[in-house]
This record gives sequence, C-alpha cells and structure tokens, in this order.
Amino acid sequence: MDTNTPASGGFKGGLGSLFGGGTPEYSNTGVPLTGMSPLSPYLNVDPRYLVQDTDEFILPTGANKTRGRFELAFFTIGGCCITGTAFGTLNGLRMGLTETRGMPWSKPRNVQILNMVTRHGASWANTLGSVALLYSVFGVAIEKARGAEDDLNTIAAGTLTGMLFKSTAGLKGAARGGVIGLAMSGLYALYNNWDHLKGRSPSHY
Repeated sequence: MDTNTPASGGFKGGLGSLFGGGTPEYSNTGVPLTGMSPLSPYLNVDPRYLVQDTDEFILPTGANKTRGRFELAFFTIGGCCITGTAFGTLNGLRMGLTETRGMPWSKPRNVQILNMVTRHGASWANTLGSVALLYSVFGVAIEKARGAEDDLNTIAAGTLTGMLFKSTAGLKGAARGGVIGLAMSGLYALYNNWDHLKGRSPSHY
C-alpha cells in the first residue's frame, strides 16, 4: 500500500499542474509562472513573448505612424465632394419645393424639382471639392518646403486657399477670402489642440 503513495502524489501533482494548481513552476528562462494558468503543462512558452508592448503593424523604413497630408488629401477631397453633394441636394430640394408650391403634382413639377436638385448638388460638390483640392495642394507643398508638419502649415494652407479661391473678385475679394481661410484654419488648429491647451497650467499662457 505504501508503494502506491508516491505514484498517487505524482498523479495528484500532475492533475494540479494540469488545472493551474500545485506548486509554482518555472519556464526554461527561469521566469516564474506563479499566478498564470497555462493551457497545458506540456507547452513550454516563455510568458515574456506573450506581452504585446509594441505595435501590431509593420511600417516601411522611415515611414511615420500617422498619415501625412498627401494620404489625407484623398479623404479630404472625397469627403468634401460628398458633403457638398448632400448639402446641395437638400438645398435644391427645398428650393424646388418652394418655387413649385403653387403647381400640382405632375411631371413638369417633378422635372423642375429634379433639375434644381441636380444643379445645386453639382454646384456645391464642385465648390467644396475645389476648396479641398486647393487646401490639400497648398498643405502638401508647404509641408515639403518646410520639412515639418505642424499647425503653421494648416493655417498657411487655409489662408492661401481662401485668397486664391476668391482671387477672381479682385484684391478686396482675395483679402476677404484670405481672412475667412485664416479664421477657419485657425479654428481647426485650435480644435485639434484643445485637449493640449486644457491640460496646460494658467501660468503658461
């Protein structure tokens, strides 16, 4: 009977290690596995390899972790075109319903409303898409020229975009466009840095 005691203890120890109990175990590198519940006692895995303290994606050599202005230009232009189309469509529908209020529901009224919707949708999409294209081109050019990416590029690109977009209205129109672009880009830069500004102490202002 006494000869079975070690085997019984070894059997219990095997079950304890199988279900995460028993005495503390150590990996091949000497790292204690106390507090861990391995899937199986037969898997010799160093727990240090299970810690994900680095990024899970691979970047090309010299690439940044954030997208640059050139990559964001496509999203900006496309988003502005879609936004302009949606806004112009709703505005054209509103104007079409208003102008044809006295007409009965018929084919001529439907055609007139449809013309208003398509005309205003295309006009707003063209306008916002052109502004986004100018802003992206200026932003990329300024970034390449300065060799840095900061809020100064955003403000400069917004100011130049407003000036060029309204340049057909003369010097006064270009000046007004530049002021509008400066104000909008400044508000955008302030929005991007709002959390950073809130975290500052009042003595830094």
